[in-house]
This record gives sequence, structure tokens and C-alpha cells, in this order.
Amino acid sequence: MENKNPNLKNLFTIIFIIMAVNFAGHFLFKRFDLTEDKRYTLSQTSLNIISEVKEPLYVDVFLEGNFPGEFKKLQTETQQLLEEFKATNSNVIFQFINPLDKEEDRDKTLQKFYDRGLMPLNVTMDEKGKQTQEIVFPWAVVSYGNKSAKVPLLKNMMGASTAQKVVSSVQHLEYAFSNAFNTVTKTREKKVAIIKGNGELHDLLIADFLKSVRENYFIGPFTLDSVAKNPENTLKELKKYDLAIIAKPTEAFSDSEKQVLDQFLINGGNTIWLVDQVNMEMDSLMETGENMAFPRDLNLNDLFFKYGVRIKPDLIKDIMATPISLATGQQGSATQYTKFPWLFSPMVYPVANMDNSKTNAIVSNLDGIKFEFTNPIEVLKNDIKKTVLLQSSPYSKSVGTPTQVNLNMVEDRPEQKEFFGHGNLPVAVLLEGKFNSVYQNRVLPFAEKDFKPTGRDSKMILISDGDVIRNQLDKDYQPLELGFDKWTNNLYANKEFMLNCVNYLLDDNGLINIRSKEVALPILDTQKVTENYTFSQIQTIGIPITLVLVFGIVFTFLRKKKYSK
Repeated sequence: MENKNPNLKNLFTIIFIIMAVNFAGHFLFKRFDLTEDKRYTLSQTSLNIISEVKEPLYVDVFLEGNFPGEFKKLQTETQQLLEEFKATNSNVIFQFINPLDKEEDRDKTLQKFYDRGLMPLNVTMDEKGKQTQEIVFPWAVVSYGNKSAKVPLLKNMMGASTAQKVVSSVQHLEYAFSNAFNTVTKTREKKVAIIKGNGELHDLLIADFLKSVRENYFIGPFTLDSVAKNPENTLKELKKYDLAIIAKPTEAFSDSEKQVLDQFLINGGNTIWLVDQVNMEMDSLMETGENMAFPRDLNLNDLFFKYGVRIKPDLIKDIMATPISLATGQQGSATQYTKFPWLFSPMVYPVANMDNSKTNAIVSNLDGIKFEFTNPIEVLKNDIKKTVLLQSSPYSKSVGTPTQVNLNMVEDRPEQKEFFGHGNLPVAVLLEGKFNSVYQNRVLPFAEKDFKPTGRDSKMILISDGDVIRNQLDKDYQPLELGFDKWTNNLYANKEFMLNCVNYLLDDNGLINIRSKEVALPILDTQKVTENYTFSQIQTIGIPITLVLVFGIVFTFLRKKKYSK
């Protein structure tokens, strides 16, 4: 009987093995990332964040529709990354939606997206010489309970091709989604103080920054006016915050105020300083056409010197400059505006873009950042770890002050040799370690029973331009997005840089470090595809079909020849 039905026995054996494998696979799950750069392997930080999701987390991706191949690649990479998140936690539920699927609701849909700040892109599709315009929504929205967060899928990069933007965006995807998941699932804990009392920027001029920071942290104004009456209590209240931001002070700090900020840092608080060491404003220059730039005394030199840095009272001129828009021709309705490079407004890129060294996570994969009347920072030697985050281009130099600045300087065409050997001037520096107080072995401005000459580990970022954090206002005096220049319609990476600074200083779970992930993404050369379109079709479709036909004819001929005998 056993020898009678060996095939039946084998069939049952195969069925049993398949069922056993499927049953085991239900309990034992493993995915393998075979890519060289491990682009689909989630970092431990992402795994920690997604493991805390206990309820359904919905992800609506609007990158769906008819668009060029580069966006298809971004769509595919986004889907594969979300599948990794879902494989780790089944509470992640995602879907791809075409917002313009219903043509009759097109205008209403576009307005809804504009109102939510999800700006679409107009892209040109070029196929066989025929060009068409399509609207793309490179956005996703993450929802968890009653909280939601926007996820930009396409990074802005001025002057870059769409393919280059896609490669940069794919490197950014894990951080973008992990950050959004962290925003909607975690309760706010850390507190940020916006220091007031010394002529800092008005809240309206940093409104977009404040709005963005508020999504993850508690944030509030903190005035130093009370230092004069009760400095110890002021310091006690400031210690309740985790980060203090001093945005473009214009009035000198008293010694007592400096002691409060110094002891805040010494006791483990983190600080971001955005300081203009030279008095020069673009708004007033536009009105008068000519102004005198002169040093601004904020009484902070000894403070920074003790920490290991010094801001020089000079202005940086950089050939790699951002443009300004000036009126030319006749006045009135016929007035025309022309863009000119403005050498006092450097376009600053992360350090690694210039020397190919590894960048800090704060500036990794960042586009150009607009500076305005910035000053060079001198890095001094002490025990504090210092990292230059941003610096001017190799073709830049410092100009001593006082000096006259005139809008007619846009007509200057300096030669590169004038700048060669004077550039790479630091404009943003990260300091980390155990700081020594500026009042160590000195008479204290006010008596403090808990004064500490040396403190715990803390961090400080010094930026030698207060306008890096400043947003412009529209015609109704409403804040525009930080980094957007309404005069030239350019969008710089100022916002992303400032938010990265905040996240780095307050990030306990290492989320910011995901930004350092590098992905090698192959992109088709559309020009080569167009030039070799017919040959590629023959090579990829025609030849395989021909081979199959030839094999079929030969096989049929041989079979007939064999069995016809």
C-alpha cells in the first residue's frame, strides 16, 4: 500500500511542511535589508519611538497621481519606509491619496491645502519632447488621537535639479517621519525660554520659529528686567527651563544679568546666542541708501572669551552671496526690480560641503542658509569641545568697522584673488562640555549662595547673526515662513537650521542623529533615456521576445524531428 501511492505521500508531506513554515512565520518574523547603505533598516531611535505607539497612528501620503519618474522614486521610497514602520508596529496605518482625484473639487481641494500650509508644486513632465504641467503634493500628514503633524517629503534645494532634490529628500525621510511620530505621540516636557529685556527681536519677527518650536516644547518669554531687584529669584525661575534663546540683543547686558545667564549654563541649562557684534540693519539701509556700520557693545566679550570663542566686530563680505532686489529704471508703475548679489549677505553652507568632512547632525543634509551683516567668530583654545557648524565660503573676507555701507556697492565686481586665503570664517559654533564661570575667581555682581565656578555638562550654540532667526512680514504685517525672502522669492534653510539647533540641544533620545544617515540613490538620466528611447525598447522588450520566439521555433522543430520517426 505504501509503495502504491508514493506521490500521495509526498504531496501530504509537502503540504505539512508548507503549513508548518506558515505557522512558524506567524510567530517568528524577520525582514532582511540587502541594500548596501541599509536604507530600509530603521535606527534604534526610530524603533524606540514607534514602539511607544499603542493606538492606531494614521499616515496620509498625498504623493499620488501622474508625475515624473523622480517623484515616482520618492513615492516608492516613502512607501517602503512606511512598510518598515508598519512591520515593526501594526498600529501604523498608511495610505496614499490623490488629492486631485476628483476634478470637479479641484479648486476647493487646492484652497484647503493652501490653508493648511501644504503647498503644492508645479512640475513639468517631458516625454518624447511633449511637455505637460502637473501639480504634485509632496506632503504627508500624521494623525494620532487628536494631534496631527505635517511631514514634508521633498526638501527645498535652491539651484538643484529635481533628481538631486529627491536624493536629498530620501536621506531625510526617516528623520522626517520619526520626528512627526515623536511630535504626535509624546507629551511636551522640555521648556524653552525666549530671553527679553535687552532689545531682542519682537515676537512677531520670530513668530514662525516660535510656532514651530511650540509643537514639541513648552515655550515662553522670560524677561531679565527683574534681575535688578531680585537676581537670585530670577536665576531660580530661569533654572526651571531647559533652553534659553537670546535672539539679537541690541542693548548691553549688566554684570548681574550676565551672572544669571552664566549660572544657568553652569547648572546644566543650554543656550542659543544669536548676536550682532556690528550695528547695521538692512531695513534702514534700504530707506537711506547709505549707512555707517560700527561696533555694537553688548558687554558680552568676557563671557564668550571665558567659554572659548570671540565674535570680532567685523563684517564678512562673501562672493558666494544671496541676492537683493533693488528698484531700477523709472519710478511709478513702470518701476522694475533687478536682483543683484549682495556681498554682505553670505549664502552659507554646512562645513562638509566645502571640505568633505563629516558634518554634525545639526547641519547634515542642509541647503544654503542666508546670513546678513554677519561677523567672524574666532575659536579659542580651552577644554570645551567646539564644532564649527557653519562658515563663510573660501572666497570671503572680513572688513573692519567702522565702515561705510552703500547700496551702490552692488555694482562692484571684486576679483576672487582679493578674497583668496581670507575665507572659511566661522559664523556658527557649537560648544559642549563643563563650562567654567566667567566669574570664577572674581567678585560676584550679586551675592549667590549656590554659586558654582564649574558646572555640569551643558551645550551652547553661538551664531554671529541675529537675523538668521528673523522672519519677514507680508503686506498685512503677518509673519512669513522663516527663511523665505519675499523680495526674491527664495526659500533658504534658516528654519530647518534653527529647529535642528533646538532639537540637538534638547534631544534626549538621539532623534537628531538620524539626519546623518546617508543614502546612495540611483536616479535615471532622463536625457540619456530620451536619446536612446527606441534602442532601450528594443534592448529591454524586443530582444527578450525574439529570444523566446527563436527558442520556441527551435524547440518545436527538434520535437517534431524526434517524434516524426
